Amino acid sequence: MGTAMEEERMVFVTVGTTSFDKFVEAVDSERVKEALYKRGYTHLLIQMGRDSYIPSKVSGEDGSLNVDYFTFSSSIADYLKSASLIISHAGSGSIFETLRLSKPLIVVVNEDLMDNHQAELAEELADRKHLFFSRPNNLADAIDSMDLEYLVTYAPGDPNTIAVEISNFLGFPSV
Repeated sequence: MGTAMEEERMVFVTVGTTSFDKFVEAVDSERVKEALYKRGYTHLLIQMGRDSYIPSKVSGEDGSLNVDYFTFSSSIADYLKSASLIISHAGSGSIFETLRLSKPLIVVVNEDLMDNHQAELAEELADRKHLFFSRPNNLADAIDSMDLEYLVTYAPGDPNTIAVEISNFLGFPSV
């Protein structure tokens, strides 16, 4: 790493607008950064929300993983598009925005949430092979073991199908 000839392979991490310090701490751990570096990633960009934990910035000039972070952006769409891998909190918006881009995705679930419907969504999509599922304490293992060939491209449903069913159920004429 470190030469201008090498392709930049960026990992984008999004925590969303909430606080998820365990996730940011896990991403900032040497074990996770080492796992990403071994997989050929060159840059790690962390969108960290309202977290109190501040990750370390690393220039990558010494051939290591370049690490940077920010707290807020009005849109993360460009970051998602330019990333080679996305590691995200389990919010449905972030998950489906990433899946629509056909980007490899590791979803990290916040186990401290009371009603953890996010975990159910992430587990279901992992079972369908659309993403990888992790918790903060095993993120490095998830990176080490992920096989990108395993993933199945997510095909969004057709909203017209359900609209027709609802119209039929309500007795409206079919168009």
